Amino acid sequence: MAVEFIGIDPDTDRDHCPTVWVDAEAQEILLQGWKPTTETQAQCEANSPANGSVPDNEAIVRLPARMIPMIREACDAVERARLR
Repeated sequence: MAVEFIGIDPDTDRDHCPTVWVDAEAQEILLQGWKPTTETQAQCEANSPANGSVPDNEAIVRLPARMIPMIREACDAVERARLR
C-alpha cells in the first residue's frame, strides 16, 4: 500500500491533527479526525439506513469544514488513479 499524504488541518496544533491521505492503488481515501461524542455517534447511528451501531472495524470521524479542499484533492487523486 503506497499512501500519499494530501493535507493536514491548517489550524492544527500538531498534537491533534485531522489529516487526509490517499491510497491510489487501493483507490481509498484515509482520514484522521476527532472521535465524535457518544451523543453524536448515537445521532449518526439513529439517522443511518444501516442496521445497528457502527461495527468495531469502522469509525465515525469529525473533520473541520476548512479541510474540504484537501478532501476534494483526495477524491480527485483516487479518481485519477482509477482512470489509469
